[in-house]
Amino acid sequence: MDIENPTSPTIALVDDDRNILTSVSIALQAEGFAVRLYSDGDSALKALIENPPDLVVLDIKMPRMDGMEVLRRLREKVQVPVIFLTSKDTEIDEALGLAMGADDYIGKPFSQRLLIERIRAVLRRTANRRVAPDAENEAPAVDPIVRGRLTMDPARHRVFWDAGEGRRGDVALTVTEFMILETLAARPGFVKSRDQLMDAAYSHDVYVDDRTIDSHIKRLRKKFRAVDHQFKAIETLYGVGYRFNEE
Repeated sequence: MDIENPTSPTIALVDDDRNILTSVSIALQAEGFAVRLYSDGDSALKALIENPPDLVVLDIKMPRMDGMEVLRRLREKVQVPVIFLTSKDTEIDEALGLAMGADDYIGKPFSQRLLIERIRAVLRRTANRRVAPDAENEAPAVDPIVRGRLTMDPARHRVFWDAGEGRRGDVALTVTEFMILETLAARPGFVKSRDQLMDAAYSHDVYVDDRTIDSHIKRLRKKFRAVDHQFKAIETLYGVGYRFNEE
């Protein structure tokens, strides 16, 4: 079910609990958001791929197709931001969700105000990454970042890695992953603490802990190693933070 305003950010809610769909959709509409509602992952997936919203709030535990599988298939096609909403709140579930490419994670029961603030925070991180369809042939607003074998195009949210022997891989990153990598690559060789990376990737009003950043770093490495299995450009300095080494 769609409740849309073409001038408002569109939020897709995917949850098999109709009480949550109803209450959260009312709260989002009151804040000026357009809303799409889906009661199971199977029916939501095709719609999300064919017409991506600005953000997806996705429950993990659902019949027919759970949220983890929806996210996995969704990430193969589009890079729409995703916030997991789930009653499974253990550390391993959070790490798995973030490792698969979720942009944030909220456990049930939850405050609707907190969810709305998290949504706003992720949308703010996404806003500067979008390029209008009719601007494809215009010069990018921000020059690409080139650091050794790494090329980042902030205007088009594209990342490339030179894997050698004429091979140049396109690495698909979430908004949060992109901002963490951009922060590291801005000053190669300089260490960035977890707090500095959290400040760069998250709004000040959103709490995340060290494990969240660690999960994003692991996911970044995995994506680059899919292009170049010898990728070692992101270095861990235990007890200090991370740094990007320009080769």
